[in-house]
Parts: sequence; structure tokens; C-alpha cells
Amino acid sequence: MSTIGKKIDVSKINLDKMKEGTTDNPGTISFPHHAGSAIIKPTDKGKIKGRAVAAMHQQTENQMSQIYEQMQLLATQAKTLQTRVEISERIYLAKINFEPLINHIYHMYEDATVKLLADHTWEILEKNEE
Repeated sequence: MSTIGKKIDVSKINLDKMKEGTTDNPGTISFPHHAGSAIIKPTDKGKIKGRAVAAMHQQTENQMSQIYEQMQLLATQAKTLQTRVEISERIYLAKINFEPLINHIYHMYEDATVKLLADHTWEILEKNEE
């Protein structure tokens, strides 16, 4: 609908509305709605998406690195526990003429100094390498 050649009815102009702006919902239009509005420029969507994807990759890489470090720690702990179980099985196969006490240190056949832990596994404190 063209407004060229039409007369404007000045009595229908709401001066209060003009002071506030030209729309009731200024957030829904894609252009400044009055002289004091912020300038709206079209954005480069490719640049925005590129930055977002780069940030996503960096964050997920950091998280994967942390998970990998945690996995390494857990693998080391599992290996230590497995070694303690193997040593404990060998100690329990040995002839022991007394009841070992938890958190006490014992010397086994002059080869190792061991300690009985609360879970009844043995920890090697010192091993004779000869």
C-alpha cells in the first residue's frame, strides 16, 4: 500500500507515542525504531559460528585432557592395587607362625620390609634388590 499522494490526518497523530518510540515492541523489529536507538548492523554469521565452534573445540579438548589425566591416575592406582594383591597372595602362601597385626611392619626372608594394611593386603615398604 503506497502512501504517496495521501493526506496525513494530523489529528490522529499521538504525540506521546512519538516521544516513546514508534512501536510497542521495539525488541521485535530489525531496525532502530527511534533516533536514540543503538545502531543495528547485520552480523557475519559465519564468523560468529566459527568462533563458537573454535571455543567449543577448545573447551571439549580441555575436558578430554582432564579426563585422560584422571584415567591415567586411576590406571596407576589399579596397577598398584593389583601388585599389592599379588604380593599379598605370595605372603599368605608363606609359613607364618603368628597372627600379623594391621599397620605393623614385618621383614620377610631378608628380602622385603612389608606392612599389613587394613584391607589385609601387604604393602612393600622396602625391597632388597640383591
